[in-house]
Amino acid sequence: MKKEKVFVGAAKIERTLDKEYKYNIWRPFTAALQEYKLVNEGDKVCVCISGGKDSMLMALLFKHLKKYSPVHFDVKYLVMNPGYNERNLEQIKTNLKKLEIPATIVSTDIFEIANNTAKSPCYLCAKMRRGALYRIAKDYGCNKIALGHHYDDVIGTTLMNMLNSGSFQTMLPKLHSTHYSGMEIIRPLYFIRESDIISWKDFNELTFIQCACKFTEAVADVNSHENSQRLKTKQLIAELKEHYNPYVEKNIFRAAENVTLDMILGYNYEGVEHSFMETYEAEGIKTNKAIIESKIEEKAIEKANDEHRAFIYDESLNFEKEAEDGKDGK
Repeated sequence: MKKEKVFVGAAKIERTLDKEYKYNIWRPFTAALQEYKLVNEGDKVCVCISGGKDSMLMALLFKHLKKYSPVHFDVKYLVMNPGYNERNLEQIKTNLKKLEIPATIVSTDIFEIANNTAKSPCYLCAKMRRGALYRIAKDYGCNKIALGHHYDDVIGTTLMNMLNSGSFQTMLPKLHSTHYSGMEIIRPLYFIRESDIISWKDFNELTFIQCACKFTEAVADVNSHENSQRLKTKQLIAELKEHYNPYVEKNIFRAAENVTLDMILGYNYEGVEHSFMETYEAEGIKTNKAIIESKIEEKAIEKANDEHRAFIYDESLNFEKEAEDGKDGK
């Protein structure tokens, strides 16, 4: 049923989290918090707002959560400005005012440095942005950094790693920083579908920046020309969903939490490569012992003999056996 449009102000937009989008956004948000223990008593969370639909929704969700959560935690809303142009920066400020999110904007020279390098500017930009987030969050006394990656980002990352790097790894709902002590990354939108975020955005007649990168900001519609591996992966998943299996997205997501270690060739743990060959012989001895002790082989043969006729052997085409029979004088 088509949702009826309403006049939207900050309070009314926030109220849609309890009404129109209670089950598609608010419930999945709180479910991820509980499932993975993302926000705990005494935490101070740095909510990072890039200016796009995902992070801005996340900020609103935290604002709403802060009002009603029985868990006592603190939150700091941060816009880390890597060098947005004036149009994008004004759009971000407009949305912060519209949603009444009390964010701090911290300006940096990241775009300037990244765009002046000829070698891997995107990699350098991403690395510097992560580093800046950690430093700012640490200065604020935060122990967690919340990023706006959603369900579709998770399955896209999982499939990209399989297809492009030949590894099975996913985007975890939380992880410890390897450079800043006591700091964690959390992803509270982990269970929220991108289509529902877009629906929420359109329902509330909101406009967010699409891409702030200096390489693409001059193009009005980035999606019309984007040729990234992530976009290709998203298109591939859509095709698989339509032509192969309607549950392919759910299955990719579930695969990352349903790994059967004794049915994979190998895995990497703490930088050490492990192969199934390490335990193969030992597991074989263990399995054979279990078969003998449980007498499962005898039971299987007995059951088969009761349910099936005897095997019929045709050796007329087995020339090796015919030769052997000749040697034996048969």
